[in-house]
Amino acid sequence: MPTVQIDGTQLEYIERGQGDPVVLVHGTLGDYRSWGLQMDVFAETYRVISYSRRYHYPNECSGDESDYSAALHADDLAAFITGLGLDSAHVVGTSYGAYTALLLAARHPERVRALVLGDPPVLPLLEHNLEGRALRDDFLEKVWEPAGEMMQRGEIEDGVRVFVDGVVEEGAFDRFPPEWQSLTMDNVCEFKVETSSPDLWTPFTCEDAEQIETPTLLLTGDKSLRWLQLIVDELERCMPNSEAGIVPETTHEVTSDNPEAYNEMVLEFL
Repeated sequence: MPTVQIDGTQLEYIERGQGDPVVLVHGTLGDYRSWGLQMDVFAETYRVISYSRRYHYPNECSGDESDYSAALHADDLAAFITGLGLDSAHVVGTSYGAYTALLLAARHPERVRALVLGDPPVLPLLEHNLEGRALRDDFLEKVWEPAGEMMQRGEIEDGVRVFVDGVVEEGAFDRFPPEWQSLTMDNVCEFKVETSSPDLWTPFTCEDAEQIETPTLLLTGDKSLRWLQLIVDELERCMPNSEAGIVPETTHEVTSDNPEAYNEMVLEFL
């Protein structure tokens, strides 16, 4: 696989197609393979690049890194784009990859032509929303922190299951096809790093969002968790050049629950 050297590490990627570049940014417990339902479809029109973020399979991860943050991944992404020999690209992200893409637009706006953000878990945006803050705290207490504690105790599959079920829906992990379960388990090292990072939720406010002029499509699922939908609402309110859409018949897995609808919405926007 081709790689781009980034600040002491390397990021592996695949690419298909020709045309304007589109960089795909996967979420937690994912990697470059997470976009299998998009690559061929998008490649009919674009040069599509799917990479694995730092610490994600098959990139190096020793399990003791503590610098995992959306800001770190955003800076990596900026360097990755230039490492490909590009000045800028369309950037499509999902889940924590959407958080990463959002921070990229805030920190390196010259690298982004257009943004597509699917259910970005920008928890700091909920601080001043009474309903959102309560739901955020409930998620952290009942899902995120227990999953992290399980990972530290070596209860790997249980920790992954608690997280996936807690961010998608009850029973989601066990319903994943075997190949998706395998992909997820290939990334348990990054998940241990992620759940132990003190800087995971990079600060981001409505005022920060107001400074982003990049054309942006914000997507959520009609069955996504309420706090994720509230984040999309807040971003739409704050970002001056954004529009929001709902991917029908989807949970937080907006790219895979209904890929036909998701792909159509993204390609129409781009």
